[in-house]
Amino acid sequence: MKILSDIGSALSLIAERTHAGRVSAKQKGVWFGRSPKPTPEQITLGQRLIAEGTSVRETARILNCHHATLYRAIKSDVVGDQGLR
Repeated sequence: MKILSDIGSALSLIAERTHAGRVSAKQKGVWFGRSPKPTPEQITLGQRLIAEGTSVRETARILNCHHATLYRAIKSDVVGDQGLR
């Protein structure tokens, strides 16, 4: 039973330290999770390229992202009617 108690206290200590580290990092402005892709600048460039006649797949290749990601980013950015197909 002593071993289980020791393991439990060690896990509790790890959890406390991890939480304290996360709180400290958030106060410093550290981003948690995946970084947004594409960036707002890439979305603007993508919109311009598509408006100029470049296909969505080719634009996605230029921006180094998946075409579905580009469609989603453009849709969420309220592009309007540019006839994306």
